[in-house]
Amino acid sequence: MSDNIDRAREGIEQAHHAGATHGDHMARMVAVMIAVLAALLAIGEMGEKMSQNAYLTHHISLSDDYNFYQAKKMRATMLTVGADILAGLPGTAADPQAAARIAAMKRQIGKLESDPVGGEGQKQLLAKARVQAELRDRELHRYHLFEVVVGALQIAIVLASVSVVTRMRNLALGAGAIGAAATLLGLLTASGAI
Repeated sequence: MSDNIDRAREGIEQAHHAGATHGDHMARMVAVMIAVLAALLAIGEMGEKMSQNAYLTHHISLSDDYNFYQAKKMRATMLTVGADILAGLPGTAADPQAAARIAAMKRQIGKLESDPVGGEGQKQLLAKARVQAELRDRELHRYHLFEVVVGALQIAIVLASVSVVTRMRNLALGAGAIGAAATLLGLLTASGAI
């Protein structure tokens, strides 16, 4: 971010120098435009970082939910195998303690598969993971849009700076148009409209 601010500062200095030596009104206006573009660039970079952090947060949460789901799945599988082995042993059908253990294992398996009260059964964890995946993907999309905004604002600052040195008004107009389009995209991205 400091490179971008340095680049904008150089553009403002060039515009100020051109305005002081030539009395050029355009140079002053471009200097103000560069300052505005630099401020918008800083805001765009903040949005980019916020989206990146939100993406990482949702990605970690998604990973945690899937890991917890897999652990519950493995535990349920082990209990199922244990219950099947216990049920297959000779004399188990007549043993009330063995029948009670098998029933307890099956209840535990059911709770591992779906636990609406605790919200941490496999079914509930999978639903949470799907929500986190959607949130993560949305933030990744926002991050990429903010990258476009930041890149466009950097290009606008460079064009505005060059317009001061070359005294080409069309470059300044192009910089303003690119800056306005980038600002609009940034506002739409920040509001969640796209």
